[in-house]
Amino acid sequence: KTINLEQIDKFLSFFNILIRENKKINLTRITEEEDVAKKHFLDSISSEGFLGQGAKVIDIGAGAGFPSIPLKIFREDLKFTLIDSVNKKVDFLKNSIKELNLEEIHAVHGRCEDLAYSQDYRERFDVCLARAVAELNILAEYCLPFVKLGGLFIAYKSFNIEEEIERAKNAIKILGGELKEVFVYDIDNRKNSLIVIKKIGRTPKNYPRKGNKPRISPVI
Repeated sequence: KTINLEQIDKFLSFFNILIRENKKINLTRITEEEDVAKKHFLDSISSEGFLGQGAKVIDIGAGAGFPSIPLKIFREDLKFTLIDSVNKKVDFLKNSIKELNLEEIHAVHGRCEDLAYSQDYRERFDVCLARAVAELNILAEYCLPFVKLGGLFIAYKSFNIEEEIERAKNAIKILGGELKEVFVYDIDNRKNSLIVIKKIGRTPKNYPRKGNKPRISPVI
């Protein structure tokens, strides 16, 4: 799939919104146009081959809108729910979506460990994405409860992640997941990975644990 001129315009608009708003709230340390294009936009859309036509996708810890907004610009067919616990970031996401005139994508303020117990969210999504800075065993507890049976949880990671995957294997199993693939890709001579986990069993009702427990005492 190639990027068309309308999409290029939207990527440029999103870059301008990001740089403008980054002066008011801390969204990204990467601000040069070429760097944003490669390290944020291209990196974000690296997962698109795993996303089925019209997939219902949830982005946990959406922050500055990566990977969801670039993916939405690139794949209009996808339906997105963006979750973040920081109100200012949710406001930024809502304003960006409005300015870019994107449809079937909305931002929600809340903590994933609370929203995961809502009938509207639990095991309702084809795919859960996380580009957040957290260990895989922590992300698995936050993300797998949102994924329907047969769906995918995809974590954006750096290249050398074998030990991290090993540490997360038991958590993934307990939470109803199974490691499907480690997809390695190269952007600007820098290797990154997508950890693709398939949901093969229901997540036990007591996960995710409330408060900050997934971070303080991850499932091992």
